[in-house]
Amino acid sequence: MMELEILGMNFSCVLRSLSDSKFPHKDCWLPLISKLLGYCIIAASTTVKVPQILKILKHNSARGLSVTSFELEVVGYTIALAYCLHKGLPFSAYGELFFLLIQGIILVAIIYYYSRPAGMKSWIRALLYCGIAPTILAGQIDPVLFEALYASQHAIFVFARLPQIWENYTNKSTGALSFLTCFMNFGGSIVRVFTSIQENAPISVVLGSVIGIVMNGTILSQILFYQKSEVKKEKKKQ
Repeated sequence: MMELEILGMNFSCVLRSLSDSKFPHKDCWLPLISKLLGYCIIAASTTVKVPQILKILKHNSARGLSVTSFELEVVGYTIALAYCLHKGLPFSAYGELFFLLIQGIILVAIIYYYSRPAGMKSWIRALLYCGIAPTILAGQIDPVLFEALYASQHAIFVFARLPQIWENYTNKSTGALSFLTCFMNFGGSIVRVFTSIQENAPISVVLGSVIGIVMNGTILSQILFYQKSEVKKEKKKQ
């Protein structure tokens, strides 16, 4: 039987087993499922932040959104994407980072717009990012510094979520946060743990997905909790 490989996904082993009326061994189907899930995550990532963007545009407001959280998220995506490119990981293992980065930049720009007037500090941060990001993405920094930078991006993602979690807690509301976007982030983190292990990604990459599960899960639970509280308050008023 000819080797059948599409986008790095080898179907030959599974097809051979099925042609012999045998259930494929896990060494056949686990890598295939991992690749398929990886591409599913990438496909979903092309629109994961669109619900959040549309919600802001619909209400003409970024109420309840922490701009610091979204800025740090963009920094984290930049470092993670650069690291995966530098390590030569297969696209199925990190492709969503590219689309999340683009959407993250658009989202920050929209939040700046609806948080007018944007302060001088916001413009300085934006200019610093535009000046440094291309160098990081090109991998034109010392390898030791690159490893340290990637190690720090876990802390960056934690601190990217904490301001939003605190803001939600303080306001007892999740404001303009999109449930669909947060749910997709949470689900994507869970699936990415499995695919990262199957792709033999560095342990630091797996750790990043685990952190994503915890942080995104916390925000998702806040959305569910505070939405229920708001519904109860409205019923009492009626």
